[in-house]
Amino acid sequence: MASFEAEFQKREEIAEGTMAFHFARPAGFEFKAGQSVNVGLVDPPETDAKGNRRSFSIVSAPYEQELVIATRMRDTAFKRVLRAMPKGTRVALRGPGGLFSMEEADSAPRVFLAGGIGITPFVSMLRQAAKERLARKLTLFYSNRRPEDAAFLDELIELQEESTGYKFVGTMTEMQKSARPWKGETGFIDKAMLERHLGGLSGAIYYMAGPPAMVEAMRAMLEGAGIKDEAIRSDEFYGY
Repeated sequence: MASFEAEFQKREEIAEGTMAFHFARPAGFEFKAGQSVNVGLVDPPETDAKGNRRSFSIVSAPYEQELVIATRMRDTAFKRVLRAMPKGTRVALRGPGGLFSMEEADSAPRVFLAGGIGITPFVSMLRQAAKERLARKLTLFYSNRRPEDAAFLDELIELQEESTGYKFVGTMTEMQKSARPWKGETGFIDKAMLERHLGGLSGAIYYMAGPPAMVEAMRAMLEGAGIKDEAIRSDEFYGY
């Protein structure tokens, strides 16, 4: 992987307990929507046994002039430093990395299955698809406990107005704990939910990103429905 330096610009809360961090995009840093970047803290004021580097999916799209990552804000040394980082702080980047991106030559429909912070690579893909006005059919199933926990929720809904082939399906699993209204699906993503919105499961390529248990359950569901392994792409988010 190539090495770069980037300057921190700003942070923002994008859901309860989830923040996005914006960096100036270094010259020469080229990537595909869905790829990741490894972020290294330079001489941080504190550290822990896991070290000063973490890998994150890139939220921003390739056409954008900044690099954005997003993460759940657990109480770790790395994330405490991120939360308090002054504007202008330099970080060390390695990347891009990963093969979690759409093959340009293949026009098969894409179905994205995202849980929680696993949404980040799909935000990049969908922003880029809207910019390029791709004719390919894209369907996003996005599962969270409550709307308050769903990062980029409003943007992902609104992107349907810019992308004629894109459909958003959100689902919440703990609406009894929410103070925000929700008119979408409830419950976990399952075969019945996919069939209601897709009409059938065959013929598409499936991308899955989220907690390991969710990714494992989605893969088992798809394989049980006869989807071949070569039509399934997965990425797991373990948290730090």
